[in-house]
Amino acid sequence: MHLSDLHFGRVDAQLLAPLRERVRTLRPDLIVVSGDLTQRAKSAQFREARAYLDTLPAPCLVVPGNHDVPLYNVLHRFFRPLARYRRYICRELEPAHVDDEIAVVGVNTARSAVFKGGRINEAQIQRVREVICTLPKGVTKIVVTHHPFDLPPGHDSRELVGRSREAMRMFASCGADILLSGHLHESYASDTKLRYKIDGFVALVVQAGTATSTRGRGEANSFNVLRVDPPTVRVERFAWSGAEFAPQDSAAYTHSEQGWQKIE
Repeated sequence: MHLSDLHFGRVDAQLLAPLRERVRTLRPDLIVVSGDLTQRAKSAQFREARAYLDTLPAPCLVVPGNHDVPLYNVLHRFFRPLARYRRYICRELEPAHVDDEIAVVGVNTARSAVFKGGRINEAQIQRVREVICTLPKGVTKIVVTHHPFDLPPGHDSRELVGRSREAMRMFASCGADILLSGHLHESYASDTKLRYKIDGFVALVVQAGTATSTRGRGEANSFNVLRVDPPTVRVERFAWSGAEFAPQDSAAYTHSEQGWQKIE
């Protein structure tokens, strides 16, 4: 289950209980939260986020977003940017989950020097390489960031995570399968072949909307469910209907020697 952009401090409170109930009915093996747990990185907001995550009946793998870095407290922003995140959410900024079927690797793309943008650096690229390049064939390799590696139509390329092309070359060499992200508050599922054009490599790009924020930007609150059954992955989107989080649409993708492609 892929949640993103919870934004405690600006949540629609009526969504919290129905979201929790939908988690219970879906019974996911793992919940991935791709950043922006808070609106302004305040201690009270992190406490609310932590308390809510603790009510979800599945393990959570979480990475920070740019809103989890203090905006107005300059001292904290530049010298202790994710201290509150570490205290209340997770001491590990780049957690990983690896089992016999999937490997999910988190990358912290939030940076103090910019307000909205994010990037991945050389050390982070190397760390992901060390995890996913050593995995046996048949394990589905998933990388989680807050900032996206690809974009829905109509978005400016400046919204991509910094050093995306360098990271993508590593993903290609290690056979990364799926790239999960948030940030834009817009649901999107596609692949990398048009933007990156790497021979013999196509990864899936799955972006989640905001699950609980009042800042929907024209889209209903939503989240994704990924059903991994090699060589197939099905991506399902659940959106708020006014009464519940209901299934809206889904797409299936299959893997071949040329990478991932949608099943029509």
